[in-house]
Formats: sequence, structure tokens, C-alpha cells
Amino acid sequence: MRINSRLETKEFSYDLPAELIAQEPLTPRDSSRLLVLGRHSGEIGDSTFLRFTDYLQAGDLLVLNNTRVYPARLPGRRKKSGGKVELLLLRRMEEAVWEVLCSPGRRALPGEILEFGDGLLEAEVLEKTAAGGRTVLFNSTAGSPEILLSRLGQTPLPPYIKKKLDDAERYQTVYAAREGSAAAPTAGLHFTPSVFERLQARGIKWVFLTLHIGVGTFRPVKEKYIEQHIMHSEHYELSSAAAEKINRTREKGKRIVAVGTTCCRVLETLSFGDEGDRLRVREGSGETNLFIYPGYDFKIVDALLTNFHLPCSTLLMLVCAFAGKENTLKAYRKAVEKRYRFYSFGDAMLII
Repeated sequence: MRINSRLETKEFSYDLPAELIAQEPLTPRDSSRLLVLGRHSGEIGDSTFLRFTDYLQAGDLLVLNNTRVYPARLPGRRKKSGGKVELLLLRRMEEAVWEVLCSPGRRALPGEILEFGDGLLEAEVLEKTAAGGRTVLFNSTAGSPEILLSRLGQTPLPPYIKKKLDDAERYQTVYAAREGSAAAPTAGLHFTPSVFERLQARGIKWVFLTLHIGVGTFRPVKEKYIEQHIMHSEHYELSSAAAEKINRTREKGKRIVAVGTTCCRVLETLSFGDEGDRLRVREGSGETNLFIYPGYDFKIVDALLTNFHLPCSTLLMLVCAFAGKENTLKAYRKAVEKRYRFYSFGDAMLII
């Protein structure tokens, strides 16, 4: 049941010194710090990600998002004027038709032709979308538009990361498999093969689902009241085998640990069951625009591993729903005080 609390967006703000926004990933990946928050007690502890497994028990099940970031940034120019332009690929609508964000976009009118890779690839602007983006039709006489998009595109780092990333694979999880995201599921960036070995040694299992993350994940909520925000929709898939493992884990009374807010949203989207029945998840694929904020009754997720999120973001609101707004913001203040690294390349937080 959702509580109509009329929560104001400004209640989910906090002060963050700019120097705490991580500009590059740590090496090795699992050397990040870990803040541990008691979901119900509010107790806060400091640890390291390598000790993440110490807080889990044999039989617990991790759920990870195996989406892979595609090269969604496409720099180019206007064919007629030669002016610079950049597209951010949001989603494929048809074989060669994409929904994109165009920058600068004010003059990208239907019928205009954009060029990329010295003319190897062209895009015709078809129409403006309701959200302010564009739909474009790619075509080329030099080969497959899909192959050229992959070759000419660049990794779409979040706007708060100003430093160039030397190795694009550092913005992918080590288990990334299914291309389709405009952003990485950042809670998974800390995992390494050795972490999985430690999990296996402790009898902790894992499964994968897919949620392709859209650029809406970076957008702050602008409405005065959070209930007025319209959540962006993202594509997900959960296999029957993964659903079966999740349900079997719950039947045994063990915990489901969502690695990232993306996994949390998919699991809660696919939950079902009556009040008198043990809640389960179903297999499935589709689009979810589930907006989780304080007052939400979690049905499947027992623990959450996540990074530190932007103020007034839907991601922070989900974390506040899971651990309580006061507990969460207190933990964020403590993280600032102890100089944790924030956002995509930052440190991790375990709520358990």
C-alpha cells in the first residue's frame, strides 16, 4: 500500500562537496569502501567491499543486472551548415529508427540531415517527441547502420563525470552481457571474479536479470511533490530459471539481495501473491515505470546493495523507501563526513 504523504522533493536533498564526486574508477574494482546501514535499526558501520560477503549468509541469493552499456553518444555535424551536433541514443524503435536526444536540439527540425564519421553514416530527423527528444532514421551506403553506430559511438558517461575514461570497459560490470543500456548498473561495478569466488565459498548464490537503463536515471525530480513525477519506462527481462531460484530462496526463508536499484525495481514489478500467500516473482519481460518512494511496501527484496545517489533523484527516493528517509539521509551525512566517494564511480552502501 502506498501512503499519500505529499512528500516534497526538497526533502530528499543533501549537501555534497564537489570533490567527493568520483571522477574515475578505483583499481582494483573491489577496493572501494562500503557503508553498512541497518535497515530497521539505523545503525551505521564502515567496511570495505571485499568484506561485503561477511554480511551475508549461506543460502542468500544475489540478483544482479547483466545489462551492457552500448556506445550511445554519437558526435557529428549538420550536413547543411556544418555545425556540431551530438546525439544520445535512447532506444531503438524500428530497424534503423531510434529515439534520441539531440544537442543542441532547438534547430533539429524534421527533414534535417545529420552526418557522422565524415559522412559514413547519416540520420534524418523524423519528428520531435513529447519528451523533447527526436526520432531519427539512420542510413548509410558504406555498410550496416547498426555496425557503424557501434563503431562511431562513444560511451555515454554521466554528466557529472568530467574526466575522460581511458578504458570504456571500466564503465561496464565484469558480467555485462546484454547490450542495451545508456548507463551502467553502478552497484555492480565493484564486483570482480575474486568476489564471486568468495561468495561461492560461503554458499551464497546469484542470478541475473536484465534492465536496460535509460538516461532518465540521471534526471532529478523537478515537481514540488514527488507523487507528481512521471517515471521513465525501461525494458526488463527475468527468465523462468531465475524466477524459480528467487522463489525457492524465499521458500527456504533466506534473503533476496538486490544488487542495485534496477534489480530492485524489476523484482518488485514482477511480484505477485495474496496477503495470505507467500509473495513470489513471475518470469517476464516488458517495460516498467515503477516509481518507488517512501510509503512503498516492499514484497521481494530483503537487502539492497547500492551506490550513493544524486540529491532529489528517484534512485535516492527508492533507497529512502527501503531504509527510511531519516536513516538514509543520516547515513549520507555520515558518508560525507567520512569522505566517501559518491555517484557512479564512487563507494558502495549495503542496507541489510
